[in-house]
Amino acid sequence: MRHIKSLILIFSLTLASTAWADERPNFVIFIADDVSWNDLGCYGNAAARTPRIDGLASRGIVMHNAYLTASSCSPSRASIMLGRYPHNTGLASELHRPWAAGLPTLAESLRTSGYYTAQAGKYHMSQVADADGKVRLKQAFDREEQRGRVEGNSGGHGNWLKVTRERPRDKPFFFWFAALDAHRDWDGDKEWSADEYGPKHAAEEVIVPPYLVDSLQTRQDLASYYNEITRFDHFVGKVVDELREQGVLDNTVVMVMADNGRPFPRAKTRLHDSGMKTPLVVHWPQGIQEAGRRDGLVSVIDIAPTLLELAGSQPTETMQGLSMLPVLVNDKPTRSYAFSEHNWHDYEAHGRSARDASGWLYIRNARPEKAWLGPADAVTSPSHQDLQTAQAAGKLTPAQADVFMAPRPAEELYFTQSDPQQIENLVGAATARDKLDELRAVMDRWQDETGDSVPQNYTPDFYDRVTGYIDRETGERINKLRERQYRDVAGFDRGAETINASGPR
Repeated sequence: MRHIKSLILIFSLTLASTAWADERPNFVIFIADDVSWNDLGCYGNAAARTPRIDGLASRGIVMHNAYLTASSCSPSRASIMLGRYPHNTGLASELHRPWAAGLPTLAESLRTSGYYTAQAGKYHMSQVADADGKVRLKQAFDREEQRGRVEGNSGGHGNWLKVTRERPRDKPFFFWFAALDAHRDWDGDKEWSADEYGPKHAAEEVIVPPYLVDSLQTRQDLASYYNEITRFDHFVGKVVDELREQGVLDNTVVMVMADNGRPFPRAKTRLHDSGMKTPLVVHWPQGIQEAGRRDGLVSVIDIAPTLLELAGSQPTETMQGLSMLPVLVNDKPTRSYAFSEHNWHDYEAHGRSARDASGWLYIRNARPEKAWLGPADAVTSPSHQDLQTAQAAGKLTPAQADVFMAPRPAEELYFTQSDPQQIENLVGAATARDKLDELRAVMDRWQDETGDSVPQNYTPDFYDRVTGYIDRETGERINKLRERQYRDVAGFDRGAETINASGPR
């Protein structure tokens, strides 16, 4: 059996945390913004240059069945930090909204147990104040370097190295390093440094997903996206080099992941793998005895319980995830199911999905009359425009036509091992009837036990469904501020923010 050496130490220690703090591993979570799991070299994409992440992967673990709870920036990040499903965070199940008062975070828990905690880069997290006016989130980090934009670099990683170098040396540390790469609009092209990042990606070399049009304009769009992934990779490597120079890399758990899928049609905000499957590379030389692939099913709400266990602490009672250490140790399954959701993100929505460990994906859509376009930045993109041109000419393939399908099925079922792009909906197939019944029942139970619900009054569309950020009538960019009266979010009527039950796992 493969082992993680430090687990023996962690599980056998009975001393107070202050007595063995130096033995505990450090933690660094790198979060790419809007990057699909299969757009890294270590996941088989030979066109995207990610040499530093690939190096971590070759000496560590590459998770091949890791799933987000939301393919939407702030709900996804809240879920990772809180270890909770989006609808159990309160208003934060919708984009740009704060999570409920009183919910403790992974960072706060680690800080309380003696870790130095720091955040640098894209923040995108907020919390409702307690009754006494205090915001618990402010207890999470010893240091905050929000946004991370510096001269010549708008990618969000401008302060990562500074924070790493200036940390106190007498404490274990937890770093939440979140990039703005690769979020639209692309700024990596105009800020490109060939000396640091190498040549830009060529349009003819990118891999075009089957649900996009293989045109020069789309290829150029993808090349700019790849450039930002390479820039993210570069700064991951800079931090790794610094940790190695400080002599602490071997006992640092490094995780590299993304908050949601690529900002292109049929990816970001989707419940399909193109939106919800995340890369998750785990590197820990002192603890990982045997590198390699792991196929066990995990959810990102499992990250917080895992790191707390490694730190010698217990998950808070509010965390709905479970430790993924058995998967890391020997690929021993911990989950039978992983659940994800999609709520308002620029457009009205309510979608839910359940995945099982054998590769089945079930999707339930409470707004089937609406096309599932993706976010407004994807709708505004050149790649979406190419799809619209092909649509007008009647030249869309079935995979491409899915972007515009309205009405959509209220239910979808796919066997992802034989249908990795999730094109063939098996809801009506006699051979899949038993699996459909099983996953329907599992979904019912999960929604009931976690307090999920379909809002009566949805947050409405904020942007144009044809032109995205651009108003079709005026040709001007839509600048719409969120109105605070929209409180009827998923689970609000059932008090889901106070429910800690996990549902089936």
